[in-house]
Amino acid sequence: MQLEPIPDHLQNDLKILFVGFNPSIRSSETGFHYANPNNRFWKILYEAGLTPRKYRPDENSELLVLGFGLTNIVARPTKEAAEISKEEYAEGAKLLEQKIRQFRPKAVCFVGKGVYQQFSKRKSVPWGVQKEPVIPGIVEYVAPSSSGLVRIKLADIVEIYSGLNDYK
Repeated sequence: MQLEPIPDHLQNDLKILFVGFNPSIRSSETGFHYANPNNRFWKILYEAGLTPRKYRPDENSELLVLGFGLTNIVARPTKEAAEISKEEYAEGAKLLEQKIRQFRPKAVCFVGKGVYQQFSKRKSVPWGVQKEPVIPGIVEYVAPSSSGLVRIKLADIVEIYSGLNDYK
């Protein structure tokens, strides 16, 4: 079975562009971002005060109304991010930079430290706003992955995401 990439949700004048690693198998099957039931993305956005309610994956395009976009550094769906090759990350980082430069969101939230490490080519990155953005004039914000596999307390993850309220 050929897994299909899922569509980006992009437009001009975005407040925040959320960038994940790549689509999960469940996201590929449904066509929706963060569709795996173990993924806490939608809960995190709501609990951090970014959305007025907890959205469902099938409502992902409605985030555009709030000024939030969705994309991934790699389009190919996989069971886990470890399956992504260095070449795919390198190509994905180039494409992502083009999207960011084209759509010029106020802030880009990298959903996972590893996503930003692949994009920026930096080994050590803190949570939150990056002092030296790759793309000048764009706020680059690093937050934990929303995957259920992440071993950070949900309350701590929500606290990091709540810093994005400055950009909405």
